[in-house]
Amino acid sequence: MAMSTATTATNSTAIGKPTSYPNSSATRLIPIALSSFFPKNLRKPKHITLAKNPISDFFSNEPKHQNSGADQFIIDDNDDKPREECGVVGIYGDPESSRLCYLALHALQHRGQEGAGIVSVKDGVLQSVTGVGLVSEVFNQSKLDKLPGENAIGHVRYSTAGSSMLKNVQPFVAGYKFGSVGVAHNGNFVNYHELRAELEDNGSIFNTSSDTEVVLHLIAISKARPFLLRIIEACERLQGAYSMVFLTEDKLVAIRDPFGFRPLVMGRRSNGAVVFASETCALDLIEATYEREVYPGEVIVVDKQGVRSLCLMSHPEPKSCIFEHIYFSLPSSVVFGRSVYESRRAFGEILATEAPVDCDAVIAVPDSGVVAALGYAERSGVPFQQGLIRSHYVGRTFIEPSQRIRDFGVKLKLSPVKAVLEGKRVVVVDDSIVRGTTSSKIVRLIRGAGAKEVHMRIASPPIIGSCYYGVDTPSAEELISNRMSVEEIRQYIGADSLAFLPFDSLKKLLGKDSPNFCYACFSGKYPVQPRSNVKRVGDFLDDGLNGSIQNINGGWLPVTKIEKAVAGNLR
Repeated sequence: MAMSTATTATNSTAIGKPTSYPNSSATRLIPIALSSFFPKNLRKPKHITLAKNPISDFFSNEPKHQNSGADQFIIDDNDDKPREECGVVGIYGDPESSRLCYLALHALQHRGQEGAGIVSVKDGVLQSVTGVGLVSEVFNQSKLDKLPGENAIGHVRYSTAGSSMLKNVQPFVAGYKFGSVGVAHNGNFVNYHELRAELEDNGSIFNTSSDTEVVLHLIAISKARPFLLRIIEACERLQGAYSMVFLTEDKLVAIRDPFGFRPLVMGRRSNGAVVFASETCALDLIEATYEREVYPGEVIVVDKQGVRSLCLMSHPEPKSCIFEHIYFSLPSSVVFGRSVYESRRAFGEILATEAPVDCDAVIAVPDSGVVAALGYAERSGVPFQQGLIRSHYVGRTFIEPSQRIRDFGVKLKLSPVKAVLEGKRVVVVDDSIVRGTTSSKIVRLIRGAGAKEVHMRIASPPIIGSCYYGVDTPSAEELISNRMSVEEIRQYIGADSLAFLPFDSLKKLLGKDSPNFCYACFSGKYPVQPRSNVKRVGDFLDDGLNGSIQNINGGWLPVTKIEKAVAGNLR
């Protein structure tokens, strides 16, 4: 397999109009013969074709083919918060696909702010532009001019520090004997370590430290034909969380894991172009109409024959990430069929009902705590005010004065409004507490502005477990709620009172959809076990890779006896 930025492909055009799935908690798929999925005479169907059987059922019928500075202060804009690893977008059938990808990635910038990339296809060539930084820093007019064609995929991501950043920026592009493919991935493969070890034992050489590259190697060694089946066969070996878009010679393919951990939605522009994105906010910006989610365990293929759906494999009860509604997604998005805004507002209302306190003002830790604070204020009858103003122009590196300033990072990002806080009893609403370090600094900041009392209200249950499904969270030992009681945390952060969103109340709010969400970070019960590996203190998560990039074995460290005991207590 050769990684490249330009590979041969064939251009694609028309698409069909999809129909919706039946209203059901489980996806029901109508059977389709493989021969009709790859007809000899290309035609444009007027609706989605559905399949009942897993893709694996087709392999037995399909013939196999052989391959013939010390004074410098580094600030993290998401200090002490879980970090969503990335966002993806795919567009088929629009002459300005790369520019629309560029705009959609702007809308998804909150999902990844350290790298961005776009791959497009035209006249038999896949072209790629990737770079480190914000979308607006990576792309300009001249770079977008290098990405012609009607089909494109894009990606924004968080990455590790140092020289490894650029080579890990997606989409990845690779060329093979039978074609070429680009891939953009949101999630994390829990069996990454063993897959990589197996591939390396068989001679594969990895160019990046991202688990996404495993997919390309699995495609390379597959002997399935046509090329689409190589993609699907590779995905059947993956375990964990993945929402991916693939760009091939003539197809755009969207795939979501059987549990549906990470979001992926489908929409359509007025000219018929099909759009896939991590959130509906990306559809809104490029004037695409939201149609539906990509269902857990579903493969959607868009090509000249139209838009068709297949079942990747039989799938269990969905386990969508609840933190998409608590923190990651924009309030304007609809995620897992629910309005993020309405969810967060309801979280605040529950807090006001179950953890009331006499106060003079309700404020939020901007931006993610704002909607929950509005809900708290409305239910409590206490006015919402802007007690903290966030600077949206903070970079990552600053020169700190020789005389150290206490809580310098928080003060750069948040400015207290004395007119709101001085002499007041204040309720402060935030989305979560991870390590507790930032919360303690915020409490000090508000007290320093003259607040009489500071009452913290957290719009999520206590986080006691690390995430292994595409979210960068610390080890369990670093999570303050895993080490301390609520009262001990209150004392640590210096608040007059502290309350979290009750876990049972959260599930009650979700109603009949409650079993379809993943709560591993709150309960320690993992739908897919992290395969005898746990995060150690200080580990990072690089699109599914823990540890140093110099560790060719994959970076997931063996579990010690102490860590096994810790992991056992979380389950």
